[in-house]
Amino acid sequence: MFNTEDTYEVVIFSIGDTKAGTKMGKLQLKNTNDDSVLNCILWEETLNRFDAKIFRTGNLVRIVSASFNEKYNNCLVSALELIQEAKLGLEPEQIKQYWEKLQSYINKIEKEELRNFVAKLFKDNEDKFKIMPAAKLMHHNFIGGLLVHTVECAEFAELNIPQFASHVNKDNILAACLLHDFGKIFEYTIDTETGLIDYAPGFRETWITHSQWGFSTCMNAGFIKVARMIASPWQSRLGCNH
Repeated sequence: MFNTEDTYEVVIFSIGDTKAGTKMGKLQLKNTNDDSVLNCILWEETLNRFDAKIFRTGNLVRIVSASFNEKYNNCLVSALELIQEAKLGLEPEQIKQYWEKLQSYINKIEKEELRNFVAKLFKDNEDKFKIMPAAKLMHHNFIGGLLVHTVECAEFAELNIPQFASHVNKDNILAACLLHDFGKIFEYTIDTETGLIDYAPGFRETWITHSQWGFSTCMNAGFIKVARMIASPWQSRLGCNH
């Protein structure tokens, strides 16, 4: 049963078009008491009454008014109250620290041609990469999330490379770790004021996934083994040099 005192965490929010040409919001909430999931719809006139910040992932909200289906797992929301605002993401100083870590991993690539290729990609897209999330929902979905995730992957690789030193290429593994999700800066958008994440218009009409972007970019530059690591989940994890 619905309880007006229950607190919900915002899981995901998106806005689409109805057949009538109006806007419709889709909001997924998680009950903080029992982790049950509630799927909600908000019509355009309701959306217009809210500041978009209320729909940020991680926010805690209370449903003030809504109509529910008989199982109480779907509802039409007419009023929400913001209880606690979620953190947008990394602070500027944290972004600076993670960016410096990322640069240190680029500099560990010994092959000059590959190192320069990776460095240029990051330099040319620095501002966008620093704020981009690593996903819309699954992980690191906050400002600076992609930066954190990329550094963590490089750290994990560096820790495990010595175990396979006789049959892996360190440069290729580091490059693949740094670039495996690089295409996400084109796949997603993030509103730095509200923290709302969405898919970038047109990306999926051109590219299948961010991995395809990484594969194609590395292939076109002649770094075939790095491209293969990015394209294959198993190769990217194992760093197989074959």
